[in-house]
Amino acid sequence: MAAMSALPDLWTHKPRSVLTFRPGTRVADIDTNATPGFSGEKSDAPDLQAERNGVFAALQEQLYACGKTGTDSRSVLLVLQGMDTAGKGGIVEHVVGAGNPMGIRYTSFGVPTAEERAHHYLWRIRNALPGPGKIGVFDRSHYEDVLVVRVHELVPPDVWGARYDEINAFEKELTDAGTAIVKVAMFVSLDEQKRRLAERLERPDKYWKYNPGDLDERALWPAYQDAYQTVLDRTSTEYAPWHVVPCDRKWYARLAVTELLIEALHGMQLSWPPADFDVEAEKKRLASA
Repeated sequence: MAAMSALPDLWTHKPRSVLTFRPGTRVADIDTNATPGFSGEKSDAPDLQAERNGVFAALQEQLYACGKTGTDSRSVLLVLQGMDTAGKGGIVEHVVGAGNPMGIRYTSFGVPTAEERAHHYLWRIRNALPGPGKIGVFDRSHYEDVLVVRVHELVPPDVWGARYDEINAFEKELTDAGTAIVKVAMFVSLDEQKRRLAERLERPDKYWKYNPGDLDERALWPAYQDAYQTVLDRTSTEYAPWHVVPCDRKWYARLAVTELLIEALHGMQLSWPPADFDVEAEKKRLASA
């Protein structure tokens, strides 16, 4: 697998090295149109995405095989956090969608249900965690409880303020248990967001994606900037760092997340599970069948 996971030449730096959040980075200064570490162009993206999807799919199948046979209980959790139109759905479709769906557990976290509100905010998160050999995908996540909840003042500051340390402890628990966490903070400019929202209003096949409430959230961007800044400052840890991905160019964001997943899987040093039967004996049985 090592050769298959070699970084393509169009990447001048490993995405992890250029996208991992660094203390002192300001959300307000993020260049959402940039392509950090990538020297190619949009025209390079289709072929490269297809090639790297193949690498991801092979590694993901290996992880799934290990979990299915009980030879390795580890898993991966991809956390996609971003404002509306940042491209979370596109990552799920064009990146994660390249894998074996039997080994993927996708969860989209919206407004909590009555049952979820009756429990601790991490209750629904724990219920959606990936099992052995699975890749879990969170479209939004437990971070909604220090983003939306904070911006809309749904609970007092002392309540959401205590959640950063609680989330860090939760993620440490997961990584200690064998889950590799890939956290992606997706940032899109207000101009690009407006363009994408306008496209949804011009195309009948996109109406279903449009939510009038998105404009209300858009008006709160300064408050969201502050909330995201605190999230990055307080919860980017050595064991579960945040990766800041510019998303004005969808093709770049998809390539970047693909590489982050490949790197996480490759770092697990997976191996195919051995046969639990006599291979040569089975060959003879099959030949005479």
